[in-house]
Amino acid sequence: MWDVITTVVIVVAALAGISKFKSVLPSAGCACFLFLFPVALILYFLYFGDDDFVPGWLVFVVPFVISLIYNYVANYGETPKKNKNANDEAGMSEKESPDMSPTATVSENLDQVMQELDQLIGLQDVKQQVHSLVKFIRVQQQRSQHQLKTSPISYHCVFSGSPGTGKTTVARILAKIYKELGIIREGHLVETDRAGLVAEYMGQTAIKTNNVVDSALGGVLFIDEAYSLYSESAEDYGREAIATLIKRMEDERDNLVVVMAGYTEEMKQFVDINPGLQSRFNRYIDFPDYTPDELLEIFKLYVKNGDFQMDETTENAVKQQLAKAYNTRDKSFGNARFVRNFFEKTIEKQSIRVVDIPSPTAAQLMEILPADVAEAD
Repeated sequence: MWDVITTVVIVVAALAGISKFKSVLPSAGCACFLFLFPVALILYFLYFGDDDFVPGWLVFVVPFVISLIYNYVANYGETPKKNKNANDEAGMSEKESPDMSPTATVSENLDQVMQELDQLIGLQDVKQQVHSLVKFIRVQQQRSQHQLKTSPISYHCVFSGSPGTGKTTVARILAKIYKELGIIREGHLVETDRAGLVAEYMGQTAIKTNNVVDSALGGVLFIDEAYSLYSESAEDYGREAIATLIKRMEDERDNLVVVMAGYTEEMKQFVDINPGLQSRFNRYIDFPDYTPDELLEIFKLYVKNGDFQMDETTENAVKQQLAKAYNTRDKSFGNARFVRNFFEKTIEKQSIRVVDIPSPTAAQLMEILPADVAEAD
């Protein structure tokens, strides 16, 4: 009876040992043999040590054959693990390197998105930098397809410049570009600022920030005036928002791109004093103020889209006011936002004039005269 109990205990212990340690031994069969051989040896001496009918060499052969069979079954159908990417070995995140899978392809829609970028008024340097980034990503993907080494890329960006210079618009286009390149899944843009991330009471900021990040997963999170998150006051909860954002950027590095925007000098200082941000944001794209000619093109676009018309004399009056605003601008100059407000004031003056015309024609309702042009504030 005790021999049977001893045998069962030994066999169970052997099977448990195989299951526990096979992953750290050269193979599953090796693990099996190392445990079965002592079991066979013990059983031989318990039952057959004095029996000439059972030869001693079976103590080695039987465990060896069983181990060969076990090794084959354990490894049947197992696929080899892929080699680590050089970026993984260097400890770099996926968001710091492009999608290097052999199946990564560039969608035909990418050309349409790039055309949308190129059709924007002005922003020549911005367009050039985005084009360069896209070309670099595509070449890295092609190198990966040929199993060549690839260079790391940080997709997170800092958009610096004055208000109304097209940062949000370009961020929205960049989200579409990243989607077409296979970097993000959805390609949507979530806009936020300090008010959207920082709460009024302790412990609520992390929750608020996490909720915003969750809504941006698979796309691009655009943080306007991001520098306002930092304050030297210990009672300010902006630091909690920054810490939460950095953690989520690391946790969701395969599923989130962040674009921070704000005034040039303030953004540089903001990133430099936060090591966690500095290591993740090394791509700066500067958005310059629109020139007077570009401001005029924006105004003419409002005129066209609003079903209005103006002749050359009116156009010159508009250009004169825009040039005046440009030459006297300060840091808070609104650029395209200024033009929109200027256009709204102009058509308001036009409406005051036209309302006194009995039964105005369509042409009169559409026409903007020099007297309608607002004064640039």
